[in-house]
Amino acid sequence: MIRALYTAASGMNAQQANIDTIAHNLANVNTAGFKRTRLEFEDLVSQPQKAPGTVTEAGETPIGLEVGLGTRATASARDFRGGNLRATGAPLDLAIEGRGFLQIAMADGRTGYTRGGALHLSAEGNVVTADGYLLHPPIRVPAEALSVTITRDGAVSATMPGSTTAQQLGTIELASFTNPAGLSAVGSTLFNATPASGDPTVAAPGSEGMGTVLQGFLEDSNVSVVEEMVNMILGQRAYEANSKVVKAADEMLSQVNNLAR
Repeated sequence: MIRALYTAASGMNAQQANIDTIAHNLANVNTAGFKRTRLEFEDLVSQPQKAPGTVTEAGETPIGLEVGLGTRATASARDFRGGNLRATGAPLDLAIEGRGFLQIAMADGRTGYTRGGALHLSAEGNVVTADGYLLHPPIRVPAEALSVTITRDGAVSATMPGSTTAQQLGTIELASFTNPAGLSAVGSTLFNATPASGDPTVAAPGSEGMGTVLQGFLEDSNVSVVEEMVNMILGQRAYEANSKVVKAADEMLSQVNNLAR
C-alpha cells in the first residue's frame, strides 16, 4: 500500500508536467514559427518478486512476478512540421517553405536558428529580429532605398532613387540539421545547436535540399488547439485517476491502522 502511494504520486507528477507542456503549447498558438512540444514518458524500474524460469517442484515457471514503481517524464519531443503560411505583406517578413532555419547572430557569439521570420530594420539599417539580433550573414539596407525585394532563392536587393537596376544587398542562407529534434530551445523561437542535433548544413534557399523563402509571409505556429485540448482532457483524467489511487491506498492504510481498535 505504501508502494501504491509513491507509484500514484509519480503518475501525478508526470501528468502535471504533461499539463505544463500543453499549457506552453496553447500559450504560443499565435507565435510565428513556434513548434509544439510533446512530452514522452517511461515506466520506472520494476521490482522483481520472482524471475521467469524459476525452478519449482512442478518445473520452471513460464512467467515471473514483478511490481512496477510508476512513471516519469523522460523527454520533450519537439514537432518541427511546418505551420500554415500567412500573408502579411510586410517586405521583411519571411517564411520558409520546406526545410531549413534562418541564422541569427546571438549576443554571446553563437549562432541561433529560427523559423520565425518576422524581421525588421535597426536604426543602422541592419536586418534584425524583434529582439535586435542580427540576421546572419548580415544584410544592411541603405536608408535611401525605396523598396526591398527578396527572391525565393534568398537574394536580397533594393531599388534606389534614380536607378532602374536593383542593387544587390546580400543573400540569405539557411541551415538544416540531421536531427532537428536535438536542438536546444533558448526562447524567442530561437534554437541552439547541440551534439545531438549535429553540425548545421548551410546553403542557399532552394539548394541542397533546403526550402525556399517567401517574402511577405510568416509561418504560423504548428499548434493545433483541438489536439491540445483533447490532450489536456486526457492528462486531466489521468491525473484524477492517479489521485484516486492515492485516496484508495490511504483508505486501505486507515483500515489497517484501525485493526487494533
